[in-house]
Amino acid sequence: MAVDPERLLALQQAFLDLRFGMFIHLNLATFEEREWGDPTLSPKLFNPKHLDTDQWARAAKSAHMGYACLTTKHHDGFCLWPTRTGSANVMQSSYPHDVVRRYVDSFRKAGLKVCLYFSILDLRQDIRARTVTPEKIALIKAQITELLTNYGPLTALILDGWNASWSRISYAELPYREIYDLVKSLQPDCLLTDHNAGSYPGTALYYTDIKQYEQHAGQKIPPDSPVPSQSGTTLQSDWFWKQAYPTAELASAKTIVEEWLKPFNDNHCNLILNVAPNRDGRFDDNAVARLAEIGRLWKSEGPAAKIGRSVTITTPDLAAGKPAWASASDEAVGPDQAFDDNFRTYWLADRGKNEGWIEVRFDAPVSFNTLSIVEPLHDEDYGDTSRIASYKVEVERDGAWMEVVSGTKPAHYQFHEVARTTAKRVRLSIAGRQPGITEFGLYDEPRAAG
Repeated sequence: MAVDPERLLALQQAFLDLRFGMFIHLNLATFEEREWGDPTLSPKLFNPKHLDTDQWARAAKSAHMGYACLTTKHHDGFCLWPTRTGSANVMQSSYPHDVVRRYVDSFRKAGLKVCLYFSILDLRQDIRARTVTPEKIALIKAQITELLTNYGPLTALILDGWNASWSRISYAELPYREIYDLVKSLQPDCLLTDHNAGSYPGTALYYTDIKQYEQHAGQKIPPDSPVPSQSGTTLQSDWFWKQAYPTAELASAKTIVEEWLKPFNDNHCNLILNVAPNRDGRFDDNAVARLAEIGRLWKSEGPAAKIGRSVTITTPDLAAGKPAWASASDEAVGPDQAFDDNFRTYWLADRGKNEGWIEVRFDAPVSFNTLSIVEPLHDEDYGDTSRIASYKVEVERDGAWMEVVSGTKPAHYQFHEVARTTAKRVRLSIAGRQPGITEFGLYDEPRAAG
């Protein structure tokens, strides 16, 4: 599916206008004193016998939040809705009720927007790195289809456990674009976001409509970030409820408002604050009181500052892993490091050189309409100042090089949308002080006509 860029921009802007949201981690881990539920335990363990989703919504409103997000399925694979896919779910638990339904109804009744969280990693169904099969992809699609067809319009579907260093399920093994197209076909106005900032650091929308920073894991929004973002952290010490929480120290209202919420909002970023329900399915009294205190210190000032359109990468990098050449390279580096889909490695021109080129070659012609040029800024050996004074991209045609695009010093993450181009050889030439490239990417993005 080709997504209209202007429509996507309007949805991203509307998301930023919500400013502040509530993450709600409730699942089997709530009953295990763990952060990941044990996939071998019985669903009978799940029993939030006094579940009160109206209380959750009232607490969110008291803090002037604009939306919320519930963990419909965490990494262990237990589903909070009565899925028909055969996965363990609430109907097999000691609380046989549709928790997702109760959540969405309560929050919509309170005038709040609704998002859902869904883990791609699923330990009960053995969906993990190097075990993905077409049948397992079909199960994921069936579950996402249930969530996007049975619970009304969603502001966002937030994915996790995919293309992360700790889950290791790559976008090649489980194709991102297939899930993206499914979501957009079911709900065109649902933003699809993935927790992949660990794999794609910096200020660019790789495989996500909204950049996700897990603040609780140490991921920080760079200054002057140009892309729509969301930063997630916790009111309590961890994501899922623990027995010590009713009397434990919570993040202070002043810290949440002055150090997180306001600065993030000023940097095109929402704050999503996790509040963990207890084993009764309710928020503890101290959490409710802290949310009300936040509401006394802060309320939305209205629409957020306007953002510009960002290029969103949703397809595989055609150049990743392909044979590469260079004019010359510094010791112990090579041009393959600019084509390895790894933002922690880079090619470096030979020392003393003020110019150089890298080139990718294909066995058969490939077509692309989007390219990325990423310099390894902020690497401790490379430095924080750009070394590139100018650059150009060329393709080889009938023995001659034809320019596709050129420019002076690129931004840290430089994207170019170009007319669809077909070639077997693509070359990036750069000039500067021993310049380097961490990734030179080529993509064939579905693009709306017009």
